[in-house]
Formats: sequence, structure tokens, C-alpha cells
Amino acid sequence: MSSMRHRLASLIEAQAERLGPSASSSTHVAIILSHPTRYMTNDIPYPFHQNQDFLYLSGFLEPDSALVLHGKGRPDQAILFVPRRDPGRELWDGPRSGKDGAAALTGIERVHSIEELGAVLKSLKGTMLWYDTSQPAHPRLHQAHVCPVLEAGPTPRTLRPLIHSLRALKSSAEVALMQEAGRITAQAFRRTMALSQGDVDEAVLFAKDGEMVLLDGGCEYFGYVSDITRTWPINGKFSPAQTELYESVLEVQRSCLSLCSPGVSLDHIYSTMLALLGRQLKRLGILEASTSDAEALKAARRYCPHHVGHYLGMDVHDTPELSRSQPLQPGMAITIEPGLYICEDNDQVPKHFRGLGVRIEDDVVIREKEDL
Repeated sequence: MSSMRHRLASLIEAQAERLGPSASSSTHVAIILSHPTRYMTNDIPYPFHQNQDFLYLSGFLEPDSALVLHGKGRPDQAILFVPRRDPGRELWDGPRSGKDGAAALTGIERVHSIEELGAVLKSLKGTMLWYDTSQPAHPRLHQAHVCPVLEAGPTPRTLRPLIHSLRALKSSAEVALMQEAGRITAQAFRRTMALSQGDVDEAVLFAKDGEMVLLDGGCEYFGYVSDITRTWPINGKFSPAQTELYESVLEVQRSCLSLCSPGVSLDHIYSTMLALLGRQLKRLGILEASTSDAEALKAARRYCPHHVGHYLGMDVHDTPELSRSQPLQPGMAITIEPGLYICEDNDQVPKHFRGLGVRIEDDVVIREKEDL
């Protein structure tokens, strides 16, 4: 996590240098808040899910916490703020790390209790603040500790795009966690497929004989996720029409997977996917052979109303600040998920395809020269 914080400090330093000499000699203060515990009703909390940006930079999994990076010219000093030890609360909520535990766990030497956040922020006298004011991660900490500093100080600059540009490039350790998430998911899919042919309760899986199941699923493993889709016939045997549709989507997916390399953007792969799906629609007889390329593209958008994929990492739809038009770089993780979906009441298509839908999705890590 320390290397992530130093990389963020370098990005802030570089951005400040572009803004001119007064900005580059500023005292920078960057503030990243944890998530709060969220409640479904009085005293019944939802399972806690940490703010991924905070987790990425601190490695700390407790609510009601904050990370502050500060320094003149380059914010490379870290301060962590954590909840106090409270035996009464810990009896019900489980143990807290406290200041000493958090220091040992994260390697951050300067740790305060969260009540001191506002006072420490004031004492740092930041002349350049880095903080995301829209949709604060922790509304109560934002209101109580950050707002007074914002009111007294300069307008903050957004931090999220910088953190997301770092999160987009996975280290080998992050890739290993994602591979394990993928392995667990693949195993779960295989077991589900095997079980779905048996006597399954309708409350678990509702599908009639002759129908297909589309399952889009994944898991989270130590903060990193997988996202996989498979489509299969409930009775274990594809009908001829199901086979045709499935093989068309599979062929398109394989072509899209072969494009996953540095320098190519997700938007470019999406355009290719639409062109290839248009070709498949003609081949299947869903579109007439004489259909123009422009009309085939329109039809492809109708029959596949979603993008070819998205970034993947600590979140399923990861790093939303990143444009899908930017070139892929080594270390980025993406999904590739073409599909074709035909409504039951679509009388423009051959009868045997009506009511069928197929999507095939896999996760890809971009490597130098070749994908994983």
C-alpha cells in the first residue's frame, strides 16, 4: 500500500507542476475517507464494504476511518485516523484495531483517533487540497471534520481520477488475487451446470425443459473480483437453434479476445464486436443478406444493447472515472462479453430463434504483447 501512496504523491506532484510554480511549491493535503457502517434498520447493519479507494491506499478494512497524505511539493507523508478502542462496542461489533493495531497492520507510523481528524487537518495548513466533495464517501466525517477546512481553505481538486488511473494498472499480486477469484468462480459455474440438470427446486432455478440459463456471476477474493457469464441448456443438450446462436456469439467473443492487447481501446473492441455481430445476424438469417453495413450495425446494437466490456478490479464495474476510449495498457483488467438476445414476440426473425439469448463473458488481464 505504501508504494500505491508514493505513486499517488508522484501524480499529484506532476499535476501541480503543470499548474505552475506556485502550485508546485504548495503544501498539498489529500483526504480519503472510509465508508461508514450502513444500516438496513435500527441496529441491523449491512455487511460492511470498504471504500475501495481508501482500501487501495491504506489496506485498512474498518469503517469510520480516514487517510491523509501531506507534504510540501509532494504529499508523501501519511497519517491514518481510526476508531478508538471501545470495549462496550467491541462486545457487540467485534474487535477494533485501535491506533497501535492499525499502525502494525498498515505500516503507517502516524496514527490518530478519528476524533482528531478536523484538528489535524487545520494544523497542516494545506494551500492545495485534494478531495472529492461530490458524493463524500463518509457523509458524517465529511460534515464534521472536512467541511470546516473546505470553508476556510482553497477549492479542492478532485482526487478520484488520479486514484483510478493507478487502480487500473494491476500489480502481479493483484493479478494473482483476481486469478484466484476467477478460479473459484469457474469451479462454482461447473458445479451449478452439473446440478441444474437434476431435480432442482423452482425457488433455486426456474427454467423449463428446452430452455437455456444465462448466469452472470462472480466472487470477491481479498478485495478483488471476478465477473463471468455462461449460457447453457437446462436439460444438458443444445437444440440446433441454440447451438447456432451460441456458436455465433462464441466466434465473436474469440475474435474480440484476440484484440486484447496494449494500444487497443475497449471502444475499438466494441466497434469490432458490433461489426462481427452484424455479420453473424446475416449468417443466421435474422437479417437479410442484402442488409447494408450501417443497418447491420444498428441491428447489432438492438440485439446486443450493451458494451463489449468494462474495467475490472476491486469493483465489478471498476474505475468508472476511466474512459473506455483510452488505449489499454499492460496491467489493465477488463471483461469481454458479447451477446445476442432475441425477444419472444419478435416476428421479424425466424421462429426457432425467438425467445433465445446468449452471452459469454470472460476476464482478461492485458500483458506486454499478449493477453492472459
